[in-house]
Amino acid sequence: MLKTQTCTKDFHQELFYTSDLISIYNTDILKTGIIEDGSIDLIVTSPPYNLDIKYNSHDDKTSYNDYLLFTEEWLDRCYGTLKDDGRFCLNIPLDKNKGGQQSICADITTIAKKIGFKYHSTIIWNEGNISRRTAWGSWLSASAPYVIAPVEVIVILYKKEWKKRSGSRISDITKQDFMDWTNGVWNFSGESKKRIGHPAPFPVELPRRCIKLFTYVGDRVLDPFAGSGSTLLACLETGRVGIGVEIDEGYCELSKNRILNETKKIQIKIDNE
Repeated sequence: MLKTQTCTKDFHQELFYTSDLISIYNTDILKTGIIEDGSIDLIVTSPPYNLDIKYNSHDDKTSYNDYLLFTEEWLDRCYGTLKDDGRFCLNIPLDKNKGGQQSICADITTIAKKIGFKYHSTIIWNEGNISRRTAWGSWLSASAPYVIAPVEVIVILYKKEWKKRSGSRISDITKQDFMDWTNGVWNFSGESKKRIGHPAPFPVELPRRCIKLFTYVGDRVLDPFAGSGSTLLACLETGRVGIGVEIDEGYCELSKNRILNETKKIQIKIDNE
């Protein structure tokens, strides 16, 4: 039987929820000391994009310089948590044009390398959302057209060495998935804000692919901006230890409920086998 336990801050300060595989901490990744240095095999996350998304507990509209300073702070904290052979899958925009054109992917990758991360590759995630485009700049004119790529990226970084030496050495990826996912263009739909109840959820498919491709069964996976809990759900489904850090208590509750619902489904499947 899968064990679960709901915790309050009175019980254990930052720990919001824990089960056999999943832990959710209601805290700030920049302030918490709960994640031990050198303990994480993989980080999968999608940080705030600074696009004025209406989060409950985060100001998503700051100057671009302040946004990059914030990015450097949390990237530095994440670097410390990784094992020497730890990997990092960072889902961010390729660029942005809201409030002025900025090369987000290039700028954040440069900051990550400055901190010490080593660059491996970039995956292009095609969400298939080109139909939502509404801005073309100077329509049918060379005056000032906007060139907008309707994609996001997953930047693959690592700490010190790419070859993985730690862990169970048990991979659970199929031959077909390995062939498909090592092609650096991924095509699958984004997630519905309304269905999930979060202003910027990413689909479970994104962390699921990253986890199965870059970790062994039983590895420890961290999401420092856990949000609606997609990374944690992928950990539950794949038998990895998932650790989520989320500053907003409401989103912690959302993640917990999604985990509990998925746990019930897994238990029913186990009971029927």
